[in-house]
Amino acid sequence: METNILHTHKELVEESKKGDRNAQYQLYELYVDAMYNISIRIIGIKEDAEDIIQESFVMAFKNLNTFRYESTFGSWLKRIVINKSINHLKLKKIPVTPLDDHEYHIADTTNETVQTNDISKIKQGINMLPNGYKQIINLYLIEGYDHLEISEILGITSSTSKSQYHRAKKKLIQIINTL
Repeated sequence: METNILHTHKELVEESKKGDRNAQYQLYELYVDAMYNISIRIIGIKEDAEDIIQESFVMAFKNLNTFRYESTFGSWLKRIVINKSINHLKLKKIPVTPLDDHEYHIADTTNETVQTNDISKIKQGINMLPNGYKQIINLYLIEGYDHLEISEILGITSSTSKSQYHRAKKKLIQIINTL
């Protein structure tokens, strides 16, 4: 029995590669909720997120032969969902990366802290951020991507990702403090 994390659900993946609909359904059931949560955080519209999830699973199963266990199946699928969600925003002409248009003149030093016990304020604050800032916060803090991965996903430099994250965090603290 393999204990390598990259081979999580390997048996289901291999059966799905052979066209086993039952195995595909089992993979779908294992990952649909997590993938929906990722898409809804990026897109923010329930119906669009549901469509993205369906399209992502169809694409994943059609291209399963390209999956080589260089990452976990969940990570591979997550990348598909994120890319489809971001492409959806681009098609709707919702700005994803031109964050410089949302420049806020904030002092460089902020001593204010966010109370960790008030999650609802944080969620509300994230929802009030401009779309570009919301993207960076979601990808970095919630999804756990590093700045290099974010730069690849959004097509920006890693230094841009870092600076935009810093600005987004300051803006989020400012919003939370006014709630």
